[in-house]
Amino acid sequence: MKTKKKVLVGMSGGVDSSVAATILLDRGYDVYGATLRLWDAPDTCNPHTRTCCSLEDVEDARATAFKLGIPFYVLNMKEQFKELVVDYFVDSYLEGETPNPCIACNKHMKFSGMLIKALSLEMDYIATGHYARVAYDSKLGRYVLKKAVDLSKDQSYVLYMLNQYQLEHLILPLGDYKKTEVRKIAEEKGLVNARKPDSQDICFVDTGNYVDFIKKYRNIEIPEGTYIDKEGNIIGKNKGMIHYTIGQRKGLGMSFPERKYVIDKDSKTNTVTLGSRQDALVSSLIAREMNYILYERPEKEIKVHAKIRYSQKEVPAKVIPMDDSKAEIVFETPQPFVAPGQSVVLYLDDMVVGGGIITKTELMKN
Repeated sequence: MKTKKKVLVGMSGGVDSSVAATILLDRGYDVYGATLRLWDAPDTCNPHTRTCCSLEDVEDARATAFKLGIPFYVLNMKEQFKELVVDYFVDSYLEGETPNPCIACNKHMKFSGMLIKALSLEMDYIATGHYARVAYDSKLGRYVLKKAVDLSKDQSYVLYMLNQYQLEHLILPLGDYKKTEVRKIAEEKGLVNARKPDSQDICFVDTGNYVDFIKKYRNIEIPEGTYIDKEGNIIGKNKGMIHYTIGQRKGLGMSFPERKYVIDKDSKTNTVTLGSRQDALVSSLIAREMNYILYERPEKEIKVHAKIRYSQKEVPAKVIPMDDSKAEIVFETPQPFVAPGQSVVLYLDDMVVGGGIITKTELMKN
C-alpha cells in the first residue's frame, strides 16, 4: 500500500491558506495545519481591520482545520520573529531604508523555521497559500519558481529568496488558480473565512503608523531634520528622516512652485532630499544578499526584467554579478523612486531569476 505524503500547511487564518489545505486534501495528501504564533497583538487591535490580529487568526485557522478534519499545531516563533523581522524592520528604518518585513518573515519564519519543524515531525513538504508556482526543470536540473496563473495576485516577488532545498520541499497549491476560484472553493466547503478580506498591512504595526511604532518600540524620540535640494542647499525643516519615504509628495509641510518629491534620505545627517520626478530617476542600483534560483550564480551579465517594488511591473534591465553576494542592476530606461531596503526581483519570462535587497542607487546625472 502506497504511503500518503505528509504536508504541513501554514494556515494564517485567511481564505488562501485554508483553501490550499483543502486542495491538498483533495489531492490525497496527509495534511496537517500549522499557525505560526509570531506576535502578540495589543488589546487595542481591531479585529475588523486588515492586519493580522493573531488571536482571531489562530481561531479561524483552528476552526478551518477542525472543519477539514486535520490535525492542527500552533508553533511559537515569537522570539525569532522579534529578532529577525521586527528588529530588522526597525533598524533598517532608522538607517534610512524602506524595508519589506513580509519578505524577511517569509525567509526566516515561513520557509525556514516552518520547514525545519515539518522535517523534524517527519513530514515530506510544507505548503502555503501564496500565489506562485514551483516546478522542476529537467533541462536546468533545478527547481524553478514561476509566476502565478492569476497575474493580478502573483506573489513570486516575495518568494525570490527561496533556495533549492526549500523549493524541493514546497508545494504552492494556489499557483494554478484564480482568486475568484479560491473564494468559490471556500464557499462550497463552508469555510468560516470564505469572505474574509485579505490582510494588507504589517501584522505587528496594528495602527499602520510605522513611526509611532518605532518610537514606542525603541523608546526614542525622533528629532527634527532638514530638507535639502539636490545640490545640498537647506530649504526647510522636516519632522525627522524616518517620517518620509522615497517618492513621497504629500505631507511635506511645505509648498513649492512645482511638485517636489522625496528623492533621497540620509540617516547620518537626518536630511531629506527633495526634487522633481526627473531628479529621482535612477539609472542603476546595487543589491546585496542576492539569491539566484535559475542558477547557482550567473557567470556573466544577463538580460532580465527587473521589478523594484511589489506593485510595479517589471522593466528591461541587465544584471551584473559582483563579489560578496552583490549585483549591479542597470536599467534600460531609468526608473523613478527606487528605495533602498526594498527588494529588486529579476525575471526571465514567467520565471524568477533571483533577487536581492536594494542597497545603493545611482541617480541620473542631469
